[in-house]
Amino acid sequence: MTGASTLGAAAAQLGTAFVATDESAADAGHRAALFSDAASHTVMTRAISGRPARCLANRFTALGARICPEEVPCYPIAYDAGKSLNQAAKPAGEAGFGAQWAGQGAPLARSLPAGRLMTALVDELKMI
Repeated sequence: MTGASTLGAAAAQLGTAFVATDESAADAGHRAALFSDAASHTVMTRAISGRPARCLANRFTALGARICPEEVPCYPIAYDAGKSLNQAAKPAGEAGFGAQWAGQGAPLARSLPAGRLMTALVDELKMI
């Protein structure tokens, strides 16, 4: 929230902050990508769900970049197809076709239990 409040925001969504928490349902590939160079290169794409969304740059977003936006099926068709692609790729050790949602604050993610993350976020907000 520090960056958002510095820019004048009254609030911010912090979903990405919780992807790496112990309680998150994010798979190992998503967590690994979040702590890789991909976190500094989030992209907007329609390829994964059929709707514009920001996520970590991966093989899926690279594939989506080569597809004309008008050719991407609408939600839920695109999302269901993407989930099937990811399920087929994971047994082969390929995690780059997952829906690795992440906001622009991805490089700030921390691997903590959710309670400790909340405490840290509240403490940081008090320092603003």
